[in-house]
This record gives sequence, structure tokens and C-alpha cells, in this order.
Amino acid sequence: MKFGIVVFPGSNCDHDCEHVLKVVLKQPTETVWHKESDLKGVDCVILPGGFSYGDYLRTGAIARFSPVMEAVKKHAAAGKRVIGICNGFQILCEAGLLPGALMRNRSLKFICRHVDLRLESTGERLSVPIAHGEGNYYADERTLDELETNKQVFLRYVDNPNGSARDIAGIRNKAGNVFGLMPHPERASEIELGSTDGLKLFRFLTEKIPR
Repeated sequence: MKFGIVVFPGSNCDHDCEHVLKVVLKQPTETVWHKESDLKGVDCVILPGGFSYGDYLRTGAIARFSPVMEAVKKHAAAGKRVIGICNGFQILCEAGLLPGALMRNRSLKFICRHVDLRLESTGERLSVPIAHGEGNYYADERTLDELETNKQVFLRYVDNPNGSARDIAGIRNKAGNVFGLMPHPERASEIELGSTDGLKLFRFLTEKIPR
């Protein structure tokens, strides 16, 4: 599987993702500048964490208008994989590729620490860091019910750190090829970082990476 990591002005987790995919998981990986319209034939697009365009308007609101996002939308419409991590999740919601919105944390404070998560498909517990000020997932009750019914919620917080509705930490679209999550798996993918649970998340999100 070939990966493309989109780099926006203000992205700060692009190199981390590139390191994990290219060095740790040994997958072909390229970076794609936000002004490009060619995704270079990648199989999976990753929108990394950071502060795209400085989050000057609303998290992800400006990045959705980047030229590359038209290519990302076509990529998703073709059934190919798109993964948004933290700021990338916010961008996917702003672009309409995932439902709902990410609001200010309930505490109104930036949270940066390991949290306990539950992978819904297996019930497995994972320890992966979060680092965000706007990670409070919100959607109306009807949308939340649809997400539950369609099994689009794939990741939940064990102890909800930010007030997210129904403890949601990650969702996917109905087709199952677009994923958004607030935790940072790239920050928990080597034993030196204190946890390798992030690799389990990457493998779940991509499926084709050998286990």
C-alpha cells in the first residue's frame, strides 16, 4: 500500500507519520503539498495533525479549501482510503467527508497525555496520546444514532477526556473508507515512546499492512 501524507501550512505531525509508515512499517510513503492536485497514485491519503493555517478561523475550516482537498474528495469518492488524525479529523468534518464537528474541549484547556481507548470491533484496550484543544466530538442525536446503528464509531475513550458525545474518539463514513480519529497513533508506535499500541491502530485503519 502506498501512502500520501498531505502537508498543510501548520502541519506538525507529518514527519512523525512519515517516519512510522516508511521506517517502522516499511511502506512506500510520499508527502503531498497542500497546493498540489495530483495525489501521485497513492492508495491511502493521510491528513496529519497540527494547526493547519494556524487554526485562525476554526480548526480545519481554511484547510478544506486547499487545492489538494478536491483530489482528496475524488480519492474518497472512488472508494480509496483517507485517514484524518487530530487536525486531519477536523478537516474531514469541515470538508463534509465525515459527519459532525469538533468543538472546544469541555475543560476549555488543551489536553496532551496518554488516554485509554477501546477499539470497538474487538473490545481491545489501547493506550495512545491525544494533543488537542478542540477534540470534543459533536453531532445531533439523529446523526449519533445513525453512527451507532451503522457501526461507524470504531474508537471510543474509556475515560472521556474532552466531553465527546458518546465517548467518541474515532468514526468512519458509511462506505468504510474514510476514517477520522483524535488520538495520535504515530506517537505510540515505537517502544521508545512508551507504547506500540499506535501500530495496532495503523494496522486497523489500513488493513493491508502485514501483521
